[in-house]
Amino acid sequence: MKKILVSVAPVAATDILINPRAIARDVYECYKNGACMVHLHCRDLNGRLTPDISLLEETIYYIRQYCDIVIEISTGGVSNLTIEERCQTCYPSWVETNSLNVGSVNLGTAVYQNPIRDVEYCVGKILENGKTPDIEVFELGMINTVRELDEKFHFPRPLLFALVFGHGGEMPATVPALDHMIAALSENFPNPNDVLWGYTQAHRQDWEMVKVALDKGASAVRVGFEDSDMIAPGVHCDTNAAIIADVVDVIKSKGMMPMTPAEARAMLGRPQLKK
Repeated sequence: MKKILVSVAPVAATDILINPRAIARDVYECYKNGACMVHLHCRDLNGRLTPDISLLEETIYYIRQYCDIVIEISTGGVSNLTIEERCQTCYPSWVETNSLNVGSVNLGTAVYQNPIRDVEYCVGKILENGKTPDIEVFELGMINTVRELDEKFHFPRPLLFALVFGHGGEMPATVPALDHMIAALSENFPNPNDVLWGYTQAHRQDWEMVKVALDKGASAVRVGFEDSDMIAPGVHCDTNAAIIADVVDVIKSKGMMPMTPAEARAMLGRPQLKK
């Protein structure tokens, strides 16, 4: 039976109060419902992106009191931070994976800036510190860029891609767009054992494209308030745990099961947590 890595991104970019204990309790409920990875950004008390990891470290401390969920911390987000500031999240020992953004793109009314020199700096810091890159791809050309980066930096296998759809200004959440991205992955990385890919959809209103992604070979799905609080048109959720429960039901309806954190670490070649 195929296992799916279910990642939760629990904090919306619009949140203006970051409460480490509340986030940790939320993450634990998501873990109990089937999430094996949590995706977080480094934020201050008012939700602004910051290079100061102290509040994030407190959040992870509380999460670890509850469970062994895989910890992924972003190196991105639209902000005025320098790449050196953004990469402060590559250093802590409690970080297991870092999101890696490999190109610039319009996201709604904002421009998400990732010039290639910044990207290469970020790749270097992720790999130097022994983290697993979760490669976020918003446009087709970014897959080309990853191949070029791989020729220079030699990413560990398997490469984990997060294919992101649905933001204004980037790839739409449609079947042809997904097919286009999958074809580009195969063209640039012809060995199927080299690549794992996951599906992320901003402003998602239902599960239809998630179902399509699972049918087409997705190994991971990311959901949570950062991307959407909806489970059906007009139906909003009050908790991330409810979203996780719903997507796990979708996964099970496909004859698949959610991974445990231990299974996710094994898939990504990560060391298991010491008990």
